[in-house]
Amino acid sequence: MHVLRFIEKSLSRSLRFSFLVINNSISSSSKMAPTVKANAPSEVQIDVSAELEATLKKRIMILDGGMGTMIQSYRLEEEDFRGEEFKNHSHNLKGNNDFLSLTQPHIIEEIHKGYLEAGSDIIETNTFSGTSIAQADYGTEHLVYRLNKTSAEIAKRAAKEVTEATGVKRYVAGAMGPTNRTLSISPSVENPGYRNITFDELVEAYAEQGRGLLDGGSDILMVETIFDTANAKAALFAIDKLFESEYKPVPIFVSGTIVDKSGRTLSGQTTDAFVISVSHSKPLSIGLNCALGANEMRPFIEAVGLCTTAYVLCYPNAGLPNTFGGYDETPEVTAEQLKNFAKDGLVNLVGGCCGTTPAHIKAIAEAVRPFKPRPMPEDHFANAMNLSGLWILSFIRFMFSFPPTPSLTSSSTSSSSSSSSPSSSSSSSQCSYQDFIHWGPQDL
Repeated sequence: MHVLRFIEKSLSRSLRFSFLVINNSISSSSKMAPTVKANAPSEVQIDVSAELEATLKKRIMILDGGMGTMIQSYRLEEEDFRGEEFKNHSHNLKGNNDFLSLTQPHIIEEIHKGYLEAGSDIIETNTFSGTSIAQADYGTEHLVYRLNKTSAEIAKRAAKEVTEATGVKRYVAGAMGPTNRTLSISPSVENPGYRNITFDELVEAYAEQGRGLLDGGSDILMVETIFDTANAKAALFAIDKLFESEYKPVPIFVSGTIVDKSGRTLSGQTTDAFVISVSHSKPLSIGLNCALGANEMRPFIEAVGLCTTAYVLCYPNAGLPNTFGGYDETPEVTAEQLKNFAKDGLVNLVGGCCGTTPAHIKAIAEAVRPFKPRPMPEDHFANAMNLSGLWILSFIRFMFSFPPTPSLTSSSTSSSSSSSSPSSSSSSSQCSYQDFIHWGPQDL
């Protein structure tokens, strides 16, 4: 018992010290001098974050739908992807949807306008695979900066045109996808310790993409479809470095992907552990997209809302894919499901991912319009140090601020009733290890 008390007191002191050190570090970093380089210098700089927050407090905002879904509807061939400039390129380019921003910009702009006219407040750039890592498969990695800058300029042009036509401000989110490499999982079954990418290589690739997106005028940077949180951390670290040294900060959106009903990402994290893992980046909005339809995604969106004070976004697929990889869920069905999310106060931003079209977005926008956005919750983690691996682990700052466990309560009650000595009083205030270590927000 004496050993247990010693461990508890030592751990409590060390955790409290660690928490204060982390708090001080965060406070210090938040007071850093702002960067001076303006993004998209040809335009007047505005506080996009303040604008978005003002709107998000009033209503549910609308994201766009699937870019790939709409590109497929054009049934483009190899020569369409190559265009005139790249007709002699050494690699096949069909399937490189991002590259269409360079070779078929009118198609990409047309898709953006379709979503904006359907009611999207925020459209994503056509840059899901816009890193040197993903573009290396097509031999186009040397064009990554140009690809991202051009994609952002196309989206910005479409947003500006529809803003002027409707009087409703529209925004561009620079899309930063997960790449086709992973830091957490070995691509070799025979060698589980092997990795085909490093953290530093990912940081460099994401920084290059971020520069192009910001120079092209992106209002937001969205790290999306996260199946491996380590990859996302590389992206967020790259963004942080850009904001520290080169660019004026813009809002960050973060969206993870839960791969099935287990509630975990592909790399094994639970939903709440994922949220804690990326919360250090202080995203304006955090949520989930892809892999699941709205009904399947609902319990995990609820879990996101329990773990964050950021605005919650949700853009599911149009149901689950059919035998041929297509999506059969109609706009009315998707809209009805997301209407229930809005009715129950779960979301602040909604949209669509794979299989969704402008018709889906229009139906979703109309369905959620009558409902108020998710109210901003109390911070359940204000007095805790939160860690996450595959699960979440929260250390409460004050060890003795919680009642003892039932087993200790019963023993201490009988002890105090039989004696009022100092030793028995001390026994009644014991706190076990489980009292101040919690495995999830539901325990707080």
